[in-house]
Amino acid sequence: MASHSPEILLGLLFQSDITRNTTMSPLNIAALGRTPLAIVIVAATSDMPTVAMAQSSPFLTGATALQSNIISWLTPIAVILIMALGGMAMANRMSWGWCVGAILGIAIAFGAPQIVTWVRGMFGV
Repeated sequence: MASHSPEILLGLLFQSDITRNTTMSPLNIAALGRTPLAIVIVAATSDMPTVAMAQSSPFLTGATALQSNIISWLTPIAVILIMALGGMAMANRMSWGWCVGAILGIAIAFGAPQIVTWVRGMFGV
């Protein structure tokens, strides 16, 4: 077997079609027409998620950001509130109505997205 330098071997591998003098025959053109439909569909719909995301409303994006900010601020406040309520309950210095109100308020604040989804589902919106 003859020994060739790597440059010559790479040159042989990456020769262009013009230097090889090949042309596409009518048989090869006909083979292109039989491309499976699934490949065409996948290629056409591969960019659909980015198109779908581009159509979201600015109001929805802002409302989602506001909701995330409120939840991130409300989490440590709720923890401190529960600690204060526990301390007041230990000292027997609070009305149990405050405790029930705080628990309901926390449940409504953190469950707001689920409550909105539930109400919208009831009215078919």
